[in-house]
This record gives sequence, structure tokens and C-alpha cells, in this order.
Amino acid sequence: MNKLRVGVIGCGSIAQHRHLPEYHANPHVEIVAVCDVHAERAHEVAEKFGATAYTSFEELLNCGNVDAVSVCTPNYLHAPITIAALEAGLHVLCEKPMATSEVEAKSMITAAKQSGKKLMIAHNQRFVPSHQKARELIASGEAGRIFSFRTAFGHGGPEGWSVEGKEGWFFQKEKAFVGAMGDLGVHKTDLLRYVLGEEMTEVASFVQTNAKDFADVDDNAVCVLKTESGIIGTLAASWAYVSKEDNSTVIYGEKAILRLEDDPDHSLIVQYGNGDIVKYQLGKIQSNETGGQNNSYVVEKFVDAIMEDKEPPIPGEEGMKSLQVILAALESNETKRTVSVKGV
Repeated sequence: MNKLRVGVIGCGSIAQHRHLPEYHANPHVEIVAVCDVHAERAHEVAEKFGATAYTSFEELLNCGNVDAVSVCTPNYLHAPITIAALEAGLHVLCEKPMATSEVEAKSMITAAKQSGKKLMIAHNQRFVPSHQKARELIASGEAGRIFSFRTAFGHGGPEGWSVEGKEGWFFQKEKAFVGAMGDLGVHKTDLLRYVLGEEMTEVASFVQTNAKDFADVDDNAVCVLKTESGIIGTLAASWAYVSKEDNSTVIYGEKAILRLEDDPDHSLIVQYGNGDIVKYQLGKIQSNETGGQNNSYVVEKFVDAIMEDKEPPIPGEEGMKSLQVILAALESNETKRTVSVKGV
């Protein structure tokens, strides 16, 4: 097969820090098109990567020169653009959260099936070495039965990273649909589902805006989650951490405690009940603080799935299951009740 011809729709920070550099570094890929509603930004990025610039995603999808696209737009456009791309016969890598509703997510999955093209959701936490090792230890029974967990993902907010700062779509409900819970919380729900090997069944949450007075989306959320086997734990997502980013998870098992990304020098520390401690140095987790310099593996896995004609590691169905937990958390906050996760 010749090189995969790729287009990137949306030229904001996630495209410039992750998708474009990782496609550019991939020997199987040629970046042929980029699109952004801001013409100047589209042309600037296109010139950097030797691509054609578009301001209309429809024109890019129908140019006849693209095999696959990354959808890196505001959240409310994920579903319509992804569906249009799949119907145009293109493979799609879509940023998270994959959609703003379960209906949209199902429509994306249906479009992928009907087109026979690949749909992958960009949940990069699954590819972090410490997370993969923890999943392996739990699945093998090394940690014994799992009782509880706590996970957090927080930083100072997208205004420090987004190309548009405080004026960006991240803070606008009609474009983002959800704030820290969608930006960070959906990452951690996907991680927990992956590491524990179980679905979440119930959610109780507090989701609020108290740190960003210019935003009309949530900037702080705390959830209590319960899995199908009865594991309970907490998830915190925040745009109000004024010091270093926190992306840690601690899992409490019958035989051991697993500390993931909780120590600056060791990406995984296993503390056994008998007093033994095993420390793993498995490489740094990707973070905004590193400027996106380390590989997220999302693009690599997407390209491999297309080139080898295999199921992507995070297909639409997986993206929807993680989205459903977020939707349940929002419903719990609104109703002040514990909410069952749909589809489980």
C-alpha cells in the first residue's frame, strides 16, 4: 500500500501538539490536507506540513485526495464531521469525548459499520506504559481482588494551552457541551474501564463551575463510581490545579496497592501487603507540560489499524461506553441522585 494520505480537520492545540507531529513522524503517512475555519491558521499549518489548506471540512472530505482524517474540532462538531467523513469513505480518528450525546455516538458507530471504514477515538491513556502494566497485574491476579480506587486528572485549565486562550471554545457550553468532565474526566473513565477490565454501573457526582468565572461549563467535578463487580472509588477532574498537573491513579487490592503516575520518578509503584515494594520506571506519561513532545501512540495505532486492516484498539463502541459514564455523571449532578450507566 502507498502512503496513507491524511487530512486534519481543526488546527488548534491538540492538532498542532499531537496529531500533526505524530503523523509527520510516521513513515507510512503523508499529510495532504488541513482544515480550520480560521483561514490564516489553516494556511500557516498547511505551509508548515506541505499540505493544502481548507476552511470548509466538506471541501476537504470531497477533494478526492484523502484516505483518512483526524477530527480535532470543538466537541459539538465531532459527530457531524465524523459521520460525513465516514460516509465519504474515509477512516476517522476522532478526539474525545467522541460526541455530546449517546444518540450522536450511536450514529457515528452506525456510519462506521455501514461504510466499512475505521473509527477510532483518541483515548491515549490506554497506551501509557504504567497503565498497561497495571492492567496486566490486575488481570493476572497479582493484586488480588480489587476493592477500591481513586483517580484524578487536573491542571490549570485549557486557557494556558489552547490557541485561543480564555476566548476558546473549551469554555463555551454550546460548543464544548461539557468542561473539565469532558476534557479530563472522560480520559479517566476510559482508563478505569481499561485497567480494571470492568464496566462502570453507577455514578454519583458533584459537577460545578467555581474557578473560571468566564466559563459556562464545569471546571471542577468529583464522582463516586461503582463497577459491575462492586469496586467503588472516586474520580476528580479539575481545571483549578494552580501548580503541576496531576494525572494519578491509586488502586487498592487484596494483595497490593498500585500507584500509577503518583510518583515523579517511578511511573508505577506496587506496595504489597507483605511489605515488599516494587518500583517501575516505564517512561513519562504524556502531558501538556511536556509540550506534546512524547508520543501518545494514538496516531500510530490508528495508522496501524488501517495499514493492517484490523480493528482499532479504541473503536467507537469503546468511546461510547466511556462517554456514557460522563453523561451519567452530569445527570447525577442535575438530579442529585445516583444514576445507572446506560448500556451496562
